[in-house]
Amino acid sequence: MLLAGCAGFNTNPRDPLEPLNRKVMEFNDGVDAVVLRPVATAYKEGVPPLVRTGVSNFFGNLSDVWSFVNSALQFKFQNAAENFMRVSVNTFFGLGGVLDLASEFNIERHREDFGQTLGRWGVPAGPFIMLPLLGPSTLRDALALPVDRRADPLQQVHPTLDRNSLYVLRAVDVRANLLRVGSLIDEAALDKYSFTRDAHLQRRRALITEGTDSDGALPREGEAAPQPPAPAAPAPTR
Repeated sequence: MLLAGCAGFNTNPRDPLEPLNRKVMEFNDGVDAVVLRPVATAYKEGVPPLVRTGVSNFFGNLSDVWSFVNSALQFKFQNAAENFMRVSVNTFFGLGGVLDLASEFNIERHREDFGQTLGRWGVPAGPFIMLPLLGPSTLRDALALPVDRRADPLQQVHPTLDRNSLYVLRAVDVRANLLRVGSLIDEAALDKYSFTRDAHLQRRRALITEGTDSDGALPREGEAAPQPPAPAAPAPTR
């Protein structure tokens, strides 16, 4: 009862829509429990690990294409070069991305999306939003989703039935890879919603700032400025 009462009071300025967001999360959890989790569990148990790894590599290689573009838009030229090399190596020598040879060559993957690009150029994150079926986001990232979707290489797949089948396969693959993480959150988090929100906001902020806030720059993503360390206590006199 105490936790339920606390949840009814909005004390987080980054989450003014908390009551609505909690309802959307309940809906997402219901869909996940009825559809996504059982399908992902059956996929993980029924498909050989080697095949599942190849599927994950294939979709990861497709995502590297858009990551390369966003790295370049953010003037992260080293990241852009490494993403470009990953796509080239895995596409031409890794059977279209089924084999992740780039990782074997220690070519690092840098995941970037248009929401990160907007954040890099100073667009504020805005309030936290829990999107139906898509999960945690922010206003900025939600507005960037149509651009990410339009740039998705799967958009070029025809006919529509094949494209939608690949979308479903990718969603199942992503959920299967998160089965263990989801179980740990369910067991460890006292308030799953608050844990998910705070973890998502911190992760997005870290992806955008890449640690640059530690030099005294103004904080981003609507977070409070870091507090200066407390002065050391005077040494006791004898």
